[in-house]
Amino acid sequence: MLEEKKAPHETAVDILAGDVETQGFNASATKKLLRRLDWNIIPFMSLIYLLCFLDRTNIGNARLDHLESDLKLKGIQYNDCLAILFPFYIAAEIPSNMMMKRTRPSIWLTFIMFFWSLAMICQGFVSNYSGLMATRVFLGVFEGGLFPGVNYYITQWYVRSECGFRMALFFSAATLAGAFGGILARGIAEMSGVGGKSAWAWIFILEGLLSVLVSMIAYWCIHDYPATARFLSPNERAEVQRRLHADHGHISNDFDIKYVWQAIKDWKIYIFMLICMAGFCPIYSFALFLPTIIKNMGYTANDAQLMSVPPYVCACIFTIGASWYADRVQRRGIFLMGFQLIAIAGFSMLAATGRPSVQYGGTVLAAIGIYPQIPLGMAWNSGNIGGSLKRGTGIAMQVMGGNCGGIVASYVYLTRDGPRFKTGHGILIGFVR
Repeated sequence: MLEEKKAPHETAVDILAGDVETQGFNASATKKLLRRLDWNIIPFMSLIYLLCFLDRTNIGNARLDHLESDLKLKGIQYNDCLAILFPFYIAAEIPSNMMMKRTRPSIWLTFIMFFWSLAMICQGFVSNYSGLMATRVFLGVFEGGLFPGVNYYITQWYVRSECGFRMALFFSAATLAGAFGGILARGIAEMSGVGGKSAWAWIFILEGLLSVLVSMIAYWCIHDYPATARFLSPNERAEVQRRLHADHGHISNDFDIKYVWQAIKDWKIYIFMLICMAGFCPIYSFALFLPTIIKNMGYTANDAQLMSVPPYVCACIFTIGASWYADRVQRRGIFLMGFQLIAIAGFSMLAATGRPSVQYGGTVLAAIGIYPQIPLGMAWNSGNIGGSLKRGTGIAMQVMGGNCGGIVASYVYLTRDGPRFKTGHGILIGFVR
């Protein structure tokens, strides 16, 4: 059993909730404080998640630039290369959140970002099926800690009623990754043959190099905890800690393995794991196969890359807007059900007709319906788990459940079911329901 220790950077300030006025933090001052937190925390977290999601899913764009034929992939080997990432991604999540609490976010997040970026660059130099499989394994190992880690990190700065909107701002980077991925892939396609490499290889190499560059400044851009935040004044640091303490009560923040076991034995977390799985399966299917689906509507490969952008832009707007309003009214379940209906309508349009205009409208509705579900579910779960280590474990478990959906997503759209992919659309309708 690990010895109980009180982390100095997470020491709570034991001030009663009613003492806000005596410290000079009225409603206006609190809004100003939150804006300062937002500008110093959310943009960089969103940037690194944008790069993470881009590195994980850009294989869908690379596929349109002859990845399969160059590597001589046969049958469902392409799908195997998608799926192999997720078991290792899942296995890394709980240990990664424990390591982030044991060390510091600035150290741990920088470490995993640098090494997943190297894995991405190496993916551009593979020459066969085995090489692609190996690089996808390492990509999963090092990317696995980011999404649960940042969601946990956000709960260390904001009270529960404020987390949903910030999680949505952070997660909206996934929609932007889809949009930028299409644009970048269209531009990089012009590099085909440069240095003797195909366009798909340059997609991996250049986007991996971009992630490496960002990882080199990450240590200085990530603020660990409120108690050590240099962008806050002493009074502001005390107020952030006071608000967190008032919100969570006298729940322990000690590093003790018993809190991990408490999370593992909490049946409510398993319900959220299933909800997250039902959300992530269509998201990964969408992100990995959207360029292929659009190309099969009759567009050229280059046009399909660009046509994949608008669905993600719409998804980004609705993801942020819905979570902002859900935080205000403190209702999340009703929003989840509403977006599930929109997603079902979108996938139904894709399955029901071969008309490109209707199908494309279906991709837009599907994107709007599936992406907001994740931050809504993450905020709902994290707001009901006490204690920082139990909360970190519970969030990691929820994302583990979600990424089990990623394994399924890798096999939803099989080449033999094209060009309409009716079976795949039907599977996703069942998952969303």
